Amino acid sequence: MEQNYTPETGGEMALRDADETRRDGKKVFVKTYGCQMNVYDSQRMSDALAADGYAPTDRIEEADLVLLNTCHIREKAAEKVYSELGRIRQLKHERSLLGRETVVGVAGCVAQAEGREILRRAPAVDLVIGPQTYHRLPAVVKRALGGEKIVETDYAIEDKFEHLPAPQKKVVRSRGVTAFLTVQEGCDKFCTFCVVPYTRGSEVSRPVAQILAEAEQLADAGVRELTLLGQNVNAWHGEGAVNGGASREWGLGELLFRLAEIPGLARLRYTTSHPRDMDDALIAAHRDLPALMPYLHLPVQSGSDRILKAMNRRHTGDDYRRLIDRIRTARPDIAMSGDFIVGFPGETDADFDDTMRLIRDVTYAQAFSFKYSPRPGTPGAELGDQVPENVKNERLQALQALLLEQQRGFAASLIGKTMDVLLEKPGREPGQRVGRSPWLQPVIVDEKAGEIGDIVRVRITEAGSNSLFSEAVF
Repeated sequence: MEQNYTPETGGEMALRDADETRRDGKKVFVKTYGCQMNVYDSQRMSDALAADGYAPTDRIEEADLVLLNTCHIREKAAEKVYSELGRIRQLKHERSLLGRETVVGVAGCVAQAEGREILRRAPAVDLVIGPQTYHRLPAVVKRALGGEKIVETDYAIEDKFEHLPAPQKKVVRSRGVTAFLTVQEGCDKFCTFCVVPYTRGSEVSRPVAQILAEAEQLADAGVRELTLLGQNVNAWHGEGAVNGGASREWGLGELLFRLAEIPGLARLRYTTSHPRDMDDALIAAHRDLPALMPYLHLPVQSGSDRILKAMNRRHTGDDYRRLIDRIRTARPDIAMSGDFIVGFPGETDADFDDTMRLIRDVTYAQAFSFKYSPRPGTPGAELGDQVPENVKNERLQALQALLLEQQRGFAASLIGKTMDVLLEKPGREPGQRVGRSPWLQPVIVDEKAGEIGDIVRVRITEAGSNSLFSEAVF
């Protein structure tokens, strides 16, 4: 739920209208930044607050509780949060003039990383809560309502997976036919550019029984496609019983096969993966499990061995190439996605050329690329030989041009092909529905092809800049 409040878009009049039309009961507005795990966490926070009578709203003007679930991967992401808090401060003041109290909270990775600094920089904030302590949120909100300023980020002896409430079926149903499910959190890799080990903690894997119970609830509520989430999702190694017998450690490949047995679940995905954790069993799942979609996000970050070593990635460019070859041998129609960082400290023209060469060797259907941004507290921020901004900009433009060319080429290669599409929502134009291809692209379908939640057979007729267009195959 995202919406920015500004005086120009309503001001006091909008607040009065919201107050007059506001239904009885408390409302919570959640704005989510960053990764899919934050989307999942926002949903679970809403579920936890529902037990205390908070109903979600997409109108910030009528919210009694405003939560910003934040991302700390890049500097600009964190600064956006402070900019938004400046606008919310005015909103809070305007509501107070109408006799309505507003509690403002900051959650997520910025909360974990900056703690009390948020209270200093943004006096409108009443509570700061880290990713591992969301199960405490209802109690923290009550304390904030009593006038206390709270920073709740200590999670040393608690596991949030043990405490978060199960999703409500009626809530899940409103989220659509696709859903996220976090199975793993945290990271032990300590890449030198990354804040995740410091904001999300060490790697924790949920037990099999917890995952299956939540997946079954989601399927019962109408979810057809499930995406498993983790900072290093393919490092998941949860404990689970086998055929009702003794418990042992499972790997992600085995878990995917078990999830595919749940009635109603037709499609499975997972993200984000690390190349070092792609084991034989998971590659075999791509070969043998029809429900596992042929799309894999597998970040490499750089094609230069020298830069990969400086990043502490613990693999080489050729290691990655060989891994891609193994995956494509197992599943020839798989499409690859990745992450790239340009301008890491010490990156030379030759290093950048190595990255461009790797991209040409692999060929990506989609990818995400960024300029290196030093994050306080990470080893990369302490390195010398920082790359000038103008050089970063030039390299990023060249890299993104190549990735866009490959993305368009992949989309064009699908014209004339038939495929199954899961219908997710109405289209922008009358008579349209929007679904997802097995490779995650939006596909425009005539509404006569089926209802939302159906998987329909279509033929691709055109590839647009961001979507595919199709005709139904009956």
